[in-house]
Amino acid sequence: MPGCAPRERADVWVQPEGRVDVIIGTQPSGQGHETSFAQVISDLLFVPSDAVRIILGDTDVVQVGGGSHSGRSMRHAATVFSKAAVALIGKGKEIAALVMGTALENVSFNDGRFAARDTNRTFDFFELAREAAQLALPEKLKDGLAVVTDNEMHDPVFPNGTAICEIEIDPDTGEMKITRYASVDDVGRCINPLIVHGQTHGAIAQGVGQAMSEQIYLDPDSGQPLTGSLMDYAMPRADTLPAFAVEIAEVLSPTNPLGIKAGGEGGTTAAPAAVVSGILDALRPLGVREIAMPATPYTIWSAIQKAKAQQAEK
Repeated sequence: MPGCAPRERADVWVQPEGRVDVIIGTQPSGQGHETSFAQVISDLLFVPSDAVRIILGDTDVVQVGGGSHSGRSMRHAATVFSKAAVALIGKGKEIAALVMGTALENVSFNDGRFAARDTNRTFDFFELAREAAQLALPEKLKDGLAVVTDNEMHDPVFPNGTAICEIEIDPDTGEMKITRYASVDDVGRCINPLIVHGQTHGAIAQGVGQAMSEQIYLDPDSGQPLTGSLMDYAMPRADTLPAFAVEIAEVLSPTNPLGIKAGGEGGTTAAPAAVVSGILDALRPLGVREIAMPATPYTIWSAIQKAKAQQAEK
């Protein structure tokens, strides 16, 4: 159940030069927010995704934001984007009524265009922004096609998933090899499957590293870290991992407008349990019932030797 900082804000401007500027308080660390956020804005406003500029991390302009953690970024961003789209369409209708010299109730927005039944003129958002820039707008519309929306989200989401790991163990050395790994993750509505698959791959690698090799060692006398670099801290490498079989399940969440859940952490959550369960399944005939992480070859070898010694005593 992802938790989160509950508040998020978006500032969205439709610029006359044909660009949508979006300020958002999340901060990506490789998740591709600039791509997936632009896709959401593109879909909501019927503008090309390459015309959307996502502005992140600039504290001169980002006034509110909860950051990126706890599976919150896309849920919160899509929620404030959805609210911004409703506000922009409403504001656009008011401006279109002024431009076309008609009553507000005559203006509609369909398939990305503002139109009125008593005129043959229509405008998309960028065309309307250019028209608005030439008008003396009333006070409530003076900022043109620009809105600020924020939201507090206290309802959690509940992602689900399944991970299956197949391993082989050399009983003489304790060396363990993952031969197959499959993961199915329910992320709610998936905005960009390619990005989510990439996050799943990285998340699995993190979880596998925790299960197999990653360990901080401190000198017991001095407290000096003995694993201070990647020469000593054993992260998984490309040859540690097989090709993953990953799939996305989409069971929409009822707690946000687009039904989004969390997509970045599911692979990490399941991997340690899947790997250790695979190890214990392989060692079960020897009587091994538990093993500590990280399950290094020495740890596995020691468990095998201990189990053999106990069997010999019986």
